[in-house]
Parts: sequence; C-alpha cells; structure tokens
Amino acid sequence: MTQGTQLWGARFRSAPSPAMKRLSRSPNSYFRLAPQDLRSSAAHARELVRAGILTAPEGDEIVAALAALGADIAAGTVQPAPQDEDVHTFLERALVERLGTLGGKLRAGRSRNDQAANDLKLYLREKARDIAAGVLELQDALLAQATAHQQTLAPGFTHLQPAQPVTFAHQLLAHAQAYARDIDRLTDWDRRSARSPLGAAALAGSAIALSPEISARELGYDAPCENSIDAVGSRDHVAEFLFVTAMLSVDLSRLAEEIFLWSSRQFGWVELDDAYATGSSIMPQKKNADIAELTRGRAARLISGLNLMLVALKGLPFAYNRDLSEDKFAAFEAIDTLELVLPAMAGMVATMTVRTEALARQSTEGFTLATEVADWLSRNGVPFSEAHEITGALVRYCEEHGVGLSDLSPEQLASVDPRLTADVLPHLTPEAAVAARSGYGGTAPARVAEQIDRLRTLCDSQRQWAAA
Repeated sequence: MTQGTQLWGARFRSAPSPAMKRLSRSPNSYFRLAPQDLRSSAAHARELVRAGILTAPEGDEIVAALAALGADIAAGTVQPAPQDEDVHTFLERALVERLGTLGGKLRAGRSRNDQAANDLKLYLREKARDIAAGVLELQDALLAQATAHQQTLAPGFTHLQPAQPVTFAHQLLAHAQAYARDIDRLTDWDRRSARSPLGAAALAGSAIALSPEISARELGYDAPCENSIDAVGSRDHVAEFLFVTAMLSVDLSRLAEEIFLWSSRQFGWVELDDAYATGSSIMPQKKNADIAELTRGRAARLISGLNLMLVALKGLPFAYNRDLSEDKFAAFEAIDTLELVLPAMAGMVATMTVRTEALARQSTEGFTLATEVADWLSRNGVPFSEAHEITGALVRYCEEHGVGLSDLSPEQLASVDPRLTADVLPHLTPEAAVAARSGYGGTAPARVAEQIDRLRTLCDSQRQWAAA
C-alpha cells in the first residue's frame, strides 16, 4: 500500500483530524498541474547542483527520475493517492519511492508557496496559447463566411430594430474584430506574466536557490519576480487572465445570441448544419441552436470566476494565504469551459448555410433606406436638422399609404416636400446604400475586402504567437 508523505507536522503533537484532511486536500482537478510541477522541479534540481546541495550525478539522477515519473503519469500508471494532500506532496512521495533519501533532497531551498504560484503561472501561459488557437479556429470560420458574403446584403440593427443595410460579411467581421482584441489581451497578459515566482520560497526568498534568473530562463520566463513577497502573494495575473477569458466569453455569448436569432424561423437568415444542432424529445420538428444557448449560458461561469478571484484577493494581507488556492478553481473552470465552447462555436459557424435571398429581402424592411434620403438632402444643401424632419415625414407618408421608399413616385415625393425630387430615387437601393459607406471601416464591399485582408494578416501573426 502506498504510504503517504507529509510535508509538515513535526512540531504537532497529534495528527490532523479527518475533517482537516478533507478540507485541506486539493480537489482532484488540481493534480493536473503535475507536468508543470515536474518541469519546475527539474529546474530546481539544477539550481541545487549550482548551490552545492546536490552533486552533478545526483542532479542528473533526479532530473531523469522526474522525466520518467512524468511519462508514467501521462500514461496513467502513476496516480495521486487519497492521502496525497496536493500535487507537490504526490510528486515528492512518488520521487522518494523511486530514489529514496535522494528524492527528499529536492525540497531544499523552496516552498510550496513559490511552487504553487509557479505551477499555475506556467499552466496559464501554456493554456493562453491553446485558447488563442481555439479563437483563431473560430476566426477562420468567420473569415471564410465573410469572404463568401462580401456582396450579400443584410439588414443592420440598432436596438434590435432595422436600421441600415449592411453586407453580411461586415456583420460577421464585427465579431471577428472583437475576437482579435481578445487574443491581443492574451498576448499582452502573457508579457506581464513572464516573471518567475520560483526562488521566492515561502516569502523572503531562498538562502539556497540564489540564481532564480537561471531557472526563470529555463522555464521560459523573461526574468524572476522583482519581489519575493509579491511573487508568492500576488494573483493579479490570475485575475487578469480571468478578465480576459470572461471578456472572451461575453464576446462569444454575443455571437451566440445573434446566431440564435438568425437561425430562428422569424429571422430565417441561416440554416444550421445538422451536426451542430439538436432536437426535442417531444417535438419532432424542432431544430435547436443548443451550441449557441450553451455558450451563452456558460459565459456566466467565467464572469462569476472573475468575481470569485477578486473577492478572494480583496481582504488578504500581502503574502501567501491559503485563500489563494481559489485561483485554480476559477482558472480551471474558465479553461475547461472555453476548451468545450470554442471548437463547437467554430464548427457551427463554419458549417452554417446563409440564406442570401432572405437577407437581401429583409435588408430594406423597416425603412432602412431612410437615412439615404436625409443624407441626399444634406448633400443638396438642406440643413440636416431639416433633412431629418423631412425624411421622418416621408416615412410617415409611406406607412399611411402602405408603400416603400423606393416605390414612391416623383409626385408623391414632392407632395411631402418640394425639395424631394426624383434624383433621390437612385440612392434608394440597398446596393447604393452600402456602396456609399466607403470610408475606412465602412460596410462598402471594397472596404470589407480590405478589412478581410488586414484581419487575415493579423490572425497569421497571432497564430505564430499561439504556436510558440
């Protein structure tokens, strides 16, 4: 039977109570940090060789044993035991079982405080790139759909009311721009998080591990943390990571909400692929956008995780406190959620069929061309305040007579205001409306094509970071 290893307790007269053990033991999900802890342990072993605590052969033996242990954990042949309090206890026990007293030497000059901070930071830096790769898969789907629909007319909305015609590509790219910023936030977060806590020990720094800058470089950091108390007591990098993932989840939820509307019978803009929809247990005709709904719902978890971390930090004295272990709960929930949501959303977007005729038909419903009248009047010398009033009166006339703006005769136009002439009629088409919005960032197809090219270039550079 596996014997438990306890990293503390010599000064206590009695063993921990079962209730204390249950509360203190890490949840099973926390043991996922074993690969990061093993990497840190290998770097620390080399530091102990530099410090003279280990001989070079001893250091090599420990590093080899750590690599073998990592392979066995990955293969599932070595697993935490119920008596292992946390990932550090588990790995030290397993190492001592293999190396005897030599395995116990590895603990010199470090603490679970700097180990815990370092393990999670390494994990988050790796997962930030995985999340970015998932977002880029969704970006590829959006770009493919946008490329196919640069000329597709669609109604643009404000307040969920028809506003002005746009191209459907432009609407899709609005979401893509938000995701590009989410990836930028991840890269910016990573730059600030490239400081290693290893070597801070419990809080004051280590009297043995005196070259943390070397270990930092070995682990892919830029440098060690400037202050050892800050290294073990800070979790602002976790809170910031949770903000970035919460913002990403909100952006995903907004796209999910639109797809939910677009695929409804009332909108009829898109048809979801059967592989990315669900049915009903009682209504055979139903085809539900469950991916969109689940994505929208899961955003609540990430928002609450950010709140959890901020509240946990708010009243803490600045050093290590066990409250900080809540960082893993919130971070793992965010990562696990996004790893489920992102590929599902990407697949749903990539495979949906766009109903271009329905979009074109609806692009002028609700008098979306009214702004074209006001703009035309303004370009012909009418103050916009008056042009607005004239156009409002024209819309009221159309509603009362049951006609559309583009169906008006010159006589009807003039009956509303003599400044409305037949010259306005060529501007009252959705094609003319979108073409007129030709400024940088506008919905004109030529501008949308440029936006697609710029976004592809940006995504390519972000892909390089995600793969690094």
